[in-house]
Amino acid sequence: MSLDLLAAPPAADTVLGDRRGSRPWHDPAAYWRSRTAAVAGISGPVATIDVGALRYNALDMLVRASGVPIRVASKSVRVRDVVDATLALPGYHGILAFTLPEALWLSETVEDVVLGYPTVDRAAIAALGADERAARRVTLMVDDLAQLDLVDAVVAPGSRAEIRVAIEADASWRAPGPLGHIGVRRSPVHEPAEVANLDRAIAARPGFRLVGLMMYEAQIAGQGDATGSGDGVIRWMQRRSSAELLDRRAAIVQALRDIAPLEFVNGGGTGSLEFTASDQAVTELTAGSGLLAGHLFDGYRGFDLAPAAAFSLEVVRKPTADIATVLGGGWIASGPPLASRQPLPVWPAGLTTLAREGAGEVQTPLQGEAARTLAVGDRVWFRHAKSGELAERVDRYLLVEGDRIVGDTPTYRGEGKTFL
Repeated sequence: MSLDLLAAPPAADTVLGDRRGSRPWHDPAAYWRSRTAAVAGISGPVATIDVGALRYNALDMLVRASGVPIRVASKSVRVRDVVDATLALPGYHGILAFTLPEALWLSETVEDVVLGYPTVDRAAIAALGADERAARRVTLMVDDLAQLDLVDAVVAPGSRAEIRVAIEADASWRAPGPLGHIGVRRSPVHEPAEVANLDRAIAARPGFRLVGLMMYEAQIAGQGDATGSGDGVIRWMQRRSSAELLDRRAAIVQALRDIAPLEFVNGGGTGSLEFTASDQAVTELTAGSGLLAGHLFDGYRGFDLAPAAAFSLEVVRKPTADIATVLGGGWIASGPPLASRQPLPVWPAGLTTLAREGAGEVQTPLQGEAARTLAVGDRVWFRHAKSGELAERVDRYLLVEGDRIVGDTPTYRGEGKTFL
């Protein structure tokens, strides 16, 4: 099904950020009961996307971006119809892909695909080098000359199309004292001189052309500041890290532009759109998680996402009066093995997993007062922790509006693709 996110735009107050505006998800009982009614005639696990919630999230992120273009992070969606519908909105442009085979596949219909991570996929590199159209559309990410060496070993510069590359520079904060490294472990190049030296070395290599820079500030974009645990420390860290990053990113961009022009400077994520858009060195943002809104993004002060994606499992047994057990449920998100990576039961309200079992591979017992009212055959709604990873569990999403199914759309897996 082809999605059109401009077909029925929400009221102005829901787009312009008035958090008091009317939003159906602010009445959980009505919202989740409507979704239950929509899938009433369907058996088994179901995954759904509320089209109105998706529309709200996509437009709200544009407001937060303040006119800076947003590149869609495909790993946080993994549904081509949703990516295409988002790219059709003015203000979104291009894709940040997560593997080269995926980037090649997407480049058949999208003209600007940047690979978010280095690749060593030799077959895909050979395919890229042999396809001039794909080589014009796909940009590889590098942070080490060894990655260019591997490309050259697969297909020599004289016998391939010119390869577009971007440098990823480390955006983490090197905090003083015992705090040390704050952020994710990505690129080895951190200081402006290190990035500039890599740029010069790339410029000296035949068969490559440097076109961009990416710096992903995970300690700001991916760290909630309203989780109820250590929020004051998180906010202090983010203020300090933001100030350092503004200065260092500006210096890196200036150093690179003294060597060669850049087509783009990419930064940010769903959790840092306002901050990254304020950085004059940045020409584009990246976001994807905010479209489907996994529950990890509930803990932020600056924005209020709509729970667009959710899945539902059926109760199959009642081991005690206050425990209802659903079939399946162990759809754990990647990252550290914390409770926050489990799927979150959201309806009926008040359900929790058991500390000794959690979300299980074949069954998930749920406890709470609401469990007493659940009967065999009833449904429980969950939200996945990370937005895109739910798509690896199902072959399609049902598209719902209110209490109606208005269509369905395949995930990557539903299209026969399992990239990573």
